[in-house]
Amino acid sequence: MPDGQAVTDAREEQVPRVEDPGQGIDVALVGQAVRGELAAFNQLVERHQDHLFALVYRLVPDRDQAADAVQEAFLSAYRNIASFRGGSVKSWLGRIAINAAMDIQRARRRRPSQPYPEFEDESWQPPAESDVEPEHQALAVERSRVLAAALSALPFDQRNCIVLYDVDGYDYGEIARIMGVSVGTVKSRIHRGRLVLRNTLAPSRELFRG
Repeated sequence: MPDGQAVTDAREEQVPRVEDPGQGIDVALVGQAVRGELAAFNQLVERHQDHLFALVYRLVPDRDQAADAVQEAFLSAYRNIASFRGGSVKSWLGRIAINAAMDIQRARRRRPSQPYPEFEDESWQPPAESDVEPEHQALAVERSRVLAAALSALPFDQRNCIVLYDVDGYDYGEIARIMGVSVGTVKSRIHRGRLVLRNTLAPSRELFRG
């Protein structure tokens, strides 16, 4: 690795993180759940279920499968609550949910089908503003379809990292904790995935201009 890149990476990793104000509450609830207080774990579910669903739905864009993955993630977290060793509860739950989503992705690879059935119609699209011209709306739909197809062709490790970073706004450290890999691996997956996306989208580059 070039010296300049190493310096850049080191600086990025040394940027202080803003403490999650809900972390103290989460840790307390985990402690209570470890002692067998089911109500405490149910509070964790209420605090994180929407976030986990949104996270998984980006990776497995089928509402039923995403809901199944989140349910499985919470069941796994409950069974393994005593294994929590500190750190971010949100990231710990996210990592379990990501693993559940990846299991679904692997199963779908064994049973090939339309990877993004939601894009077969336009019902998933947010309503257009009244002043948006029809051709612009149609262009946005086509962009989304082309991008979804390109993302679905990526290895899911690369796709997951790109979606978490570029779409959901997680930083490298957060993704590394969620995925259970090093920051360097996350950066490598994002870099390689972007190169593949650029080549895949090259024939459709006119869609993404402007």
